Amino acid sequence: MTERGGRLIGRRRLLGLLGTGAAASVAGCLGGNGADGADGDDDRAGTAYDPNVEEHPGDDPIEFSDTQACAVCNMTPTDYPQWQSQLAHEDGTGAVFDTPGCLFAYLVATSSESPVVGAWSMEYGTTSLVDATEAHFVLITDADAADDPMDINPRVFADHDDAVAYLEEWDPEDLTEDDIIGLEDVDFEVASIYRGNRL
Repeated sequence: MTERGGRLIGRRRLLGLLGTGAAASVAGCLGGNGADGADGDDDRAGTAYDPNVEEHPGDDPIEFSDTQACAVCNMTPTDYPQWQSQLAHEDGTGAVFDTPGCLFAYLVATSSESPVVGAWSMEYGTTSLVDATEAHFVLITDADAADDPMDINPRVFADHDDAVAYLEEWDPEDLTEDDIIGLEDVDFEVASIYRGNRL
């Protein structure tokens, strides 16, 4: 269960919110009527990312292979085993990413209209793939202090207490528990922290 706005939401509801949010983000990126202007005129470049896995069962993560490329940056996820991420759409397609920052960009700028039914990311500092729909993402923003692929990435933790412990130890900037989010909280602004040049 995830808490949102003071109430708990289940995994199915969370996945529904992710699907709705991704569709709304794509509509905004493609120039529909949005908050930034009646004609959809805003600062977004209109980038849209396609699923790059033809068959993803959605119940469990698929294995990463050397033949895969990140759906956002085209880098090889197996070159970054401590950062890999992936997701599955309801229609059986999916996408793989070299980093959670690219996962964020895809979520807000996917061309797929099919809802997300599963997502996974490597837990920070490990090679353990965790359920990203239930994970806790620490939003670090100091790229100079990070030694990450693709410049900078959020830190992924399965356990909220581990995320809190990390932000308390992260000296380059003052972070609070407000800097820990769930996947359902990823929007264009958050994704731009990590892949603004690709959105």
